[in-house]
Amino acid sequence: MADTEATQPNTAPDDKELEEILKLIWGQQVRQDIFQRWTQGFCFSDDEPTALVQFEGGPCAVLAPMQAYIVKYIINNKSVDDDWKKAEVEEQNHILCKAACDILCQATEGCDILKFVHIDDKKVCLEHSQFHSMLKVEQVNKDSVETFFNNHISYLRDTFGVLLFLYTVMCSKGLVKLKEEICDLEVSLIDKEFGYGSQSLINMMITGQAVSNVFNNDQVVAGLKLQGIEKQSEIGFLTLLEHLRYCQVGTYLKNPCNPVWVLGSDTHLTVLFSFNRNLVSKETQADIARRTFKCFDQDGNNFISTQHLKPLLEKLDLVSDDEYVNLMSSKLDSEGLGIILMPSFMEEFFSEQETRTPDVFMVFHYNGQRRSNPNSKVTYLEGNAIIQESDVICISEDNNLQSCLQSKWPYIEIQWKDNVTPSIN
Repeated sequence: MADTEATQPNTAPDDKELEEILKLIWGQQVRQDIFQRWTQGFCFSDDEPTALVQFEGGPCAVLAPMQAYIVKYIINNKSVDDDWKKAEVEEQNHILCKAACDILCQATEGCDILKFVHIDDKKVCLEHSQFHSMLKVEQVNKDSVETFFNNHISYLRDTFGVLLFLYTVMCSKGLVKLKEEICDLEVSLIDKEFGYGSQSLINMMITGQAVSNVFNNDQVVAGLKLQGIEKQSEIGFLTLLEHLRYCQVGTYLKNPCNPVWVLGSDTHLTVLFSFNRNLVSKETQADIARRTFKCFDQDGNNFISTQHLKPLLEKLDLVSDDEYVNLMSSKLDSEGLGIILMPSFMEEFFSEQETRTPDVFMVFHYNGQRRSNPNSKVTYLEGNAIIQESDVICISEDNNLQSCLQSKWPYIEIQWKDNVTPSIN
């Protein structure tokens, strides 16, 4: 499609903050074809009444997290034995509002007043310049957010629902906070050429933080402070890019509060979920210890130098006097190699706190694009997962989904119903 002349988003002159936020999202110019791909509401599948449909490539950065929070509500309020997949229009609106509130409220923690971005006439807007010139901002008390969504459900479901919700999340979060969290303000949150959402945008929708990294907490690399995810998230995130060694996802995203994960391929976002709550847990002392151990194991080798044992014990508030440290060094490094393996350390200090993942559990996978589903119907695909007892990770280069999941469960195998392996693209 030929682009119309690229122009800056037009906003009312008295709303400079909205104008700046639109620049963060689109950059200095908006391409009409990319804008049109993002022009859709939150629409449910005719074949799966609780699953959202994505019509074009790009807006999965908003749609997949919204789907994840819809699923979070379902698994917290129903069981797998219920008829949980059924939903009439009223129930669809209810779970959509609940998910929208979750995303908006966690992104605006500490704010009492939220800013809803809307337009009065949704039918006459065809081009981005016309659409952006009609945007208006309305302030709503945070206590009334769910009521507001319920009373204005068309706001989410009509033609511009996805964009208006994205704008609302960002405006409510505020320009100051966004600039504190976004690493590179020169790179637009929506890619100018391909239209996909950046990791900052994805993180904001999943965790409320618009940071660009997926590791735990802040890290200092070459003297530069990099912001990471600050706490265990409600919804998780796994990515094929970790399998390809482009990044390492921290435990706050790998082990979320709910057994729901947004999955990232190199081009798309999908969702994996389970009703088995034993797949996740609140962070234990053992989890903290493992995470702290990795701070001293920067290269990810699963061991640390014996010289790091004392500061590691100090950081974990364990006994750390010199005599005890020497005793433990000799025990944990009995061969005198000068290293301490993580399994040995965890077995010595936290063996009773180690949690065990179920060996067998049911999972469901969602992909919002029709072309990526069997018979072009957006439905949940069901599978039975098995955690193999093995020391050898089975690498399957032609199964991107399995490669993605192995970043969390190295020995996972899934038998998919009807032998249809879901696509994460």
